[in-house]
Amino acid sequence: MSLGRVGLPWRPDVTHLHDWQAALTTAYLRHHPDVVSGSVQAPATLLTIHNLAFQGLFDASVTAEIGLPSTVMDVHGMEYWGHLSFLKAGVMWADHLSTVSPTYAREILTPAHGMGFDGLLRARAHQLTGIVNGIDQQVWDPVTDSHLAAPYARYSPRRLHAKAASKEALQRELGLEVRADRPLFCVVSRLSSQKGIDLLLQAWPRVASRSQLAVLGTGEAWLEDGVRHLADHHPGSVSATVGFDEALSHRMQGGADAIVVPSRFEPCGLTQLYGLRYGTLPVVARVGGLADTVIDANEAALRDGVATGVQFSPVEAGPLATALERTCDLFDDTAAWQRVQKRAMTREVGWETAAAQYAALYERLLATRTESALSAPSATSAPSAPSE
Repeated sequence: MSLGRVGLPWRPDVTHLHDWQAALTTAYLRHHPDVVSGSVQAPATLLTIHNLAFQGLFDASVTAEIGLPSTVMDVHGMEYWGHLSFLKAGVMWADHLSTVSPTYAREILTPAHGMGFDGLLRARAHQLTGIVNGIDQQVWDPVTDSHLAAPYARYSPRRLHAKAASKEALQRELGLEVRADRPLFCVVSRLSSQKGIDLLLQAWPRVASRSQLAVLGTGEAWLEDGVRHLADHHPGSVSATVGFDEALSHRMQGGADAIVVPSRFEPCGLTQLYGLRYGTLPVVARVGGLADTVIDANEAALRDGVATGVQFSPVEAGPLATALERTCDLFDDTAAWQRVQKRAMTREVGWETAAAQYAALYERLLATRTESALSAPSATSAPSAPSE
């Protein structure tokens, strides 16, 4: 398709690739005989890295099977610690790289977050852009969400009191005590070390006497056991639903007061964006896209009316426990809490900003490719005679 060989009446100007599953396209373009000979110009390529941890590693023996020359199995090609890395093809050969938040784009240039690719990425730092993801604001809308206890529980910044109905309905559904005077924290997540669920298990006892917790997710067995154990030992205060339930995730966003996202790294994150949209204040680690989308409710931010949640750093159990305590303190100040809720619910979390940024990036890539084509010598032209 990128070379116009599939019978379509058009060829792409820019091919936008996502993660290791599509990154191999850059290798095929680079090594295609017509591109190598100069008879065909490949389209500009953009690779978006959604999570650098997934690198598409395969045994070197697959090189011949996928139709690439053996020369790609080289440190300057796709070789990665004795394996063939599909992602590395894109990192090496895409015209431009992007990832899903500005902070994550900076983080992956460091050994701490670069997953072994930081050296390669530092070499391409001027061709790396971070653009925050958006969410579908029609699917995630507390005004029209059919998963909430309709119609009385649907709410908006101007009808924020109706959120209390969603909270009560959720507490009853999950077997929690119906308590309007305690903040209900929720977690909707993959239960993994990356997501910091173990940190939450260590931190939550600090606020167990003044809050509630509802967990929805599935993942690593020891963490599934951990959230079940916490629920068993705190009946009426903690609920653990191990599994995936799309409708329940909506009801948790609609009914909870705050959503906890304690990730050790987070390229962008979506649940905190849903939380902003629903006035369910995000409590987040100050990493990646979480740092870019949530404004900490510190004294200055509260005074200036710009706070949208609570951040913590470093990503450890102690700072997380402090963030949970700060959230409980804020919840106890009803007027301040509602001001932060309303601010959060009016933030732009859709795709409009990201779409404009991607469109500008496409235009830039196309302009660069056009300039390159104009400056390149014709494959059929004879060399100029030397001047005397």
